[in-house]
Amino acid sequence: MYYLYILKCSDNSLYTGITKDLKLRFSSHRNGTGSKYVRSRLPFKHVYTEKFKNQSAALKREFQIKQWPRNKKFLLLNIEP
Repeated sequence: MYYLYILKCSDNSLYTGITKDLKLRFSSHRNGTGSKYVRSRLPFKHVYTEKFKNQSAALKREFQIKQWPRNKKFLLLNIEP
């Protein structure tokens, strides 16, 4: 099982990623050993998750969402920008 997740960072930016283990990935982001992007924008809030049966499907969805304009991402999340 793979998960696509979206984080809302302290500067109100969004970070989209995939992982097999949400708990471990969020822990690595919080500890500063995750992505450089999130590390420089701590703290973050987990705002969205989707499940996928395989990595390929998760990567395709991640790419799709990353191509969207910011306002469309916030509509998906149903939160204010």
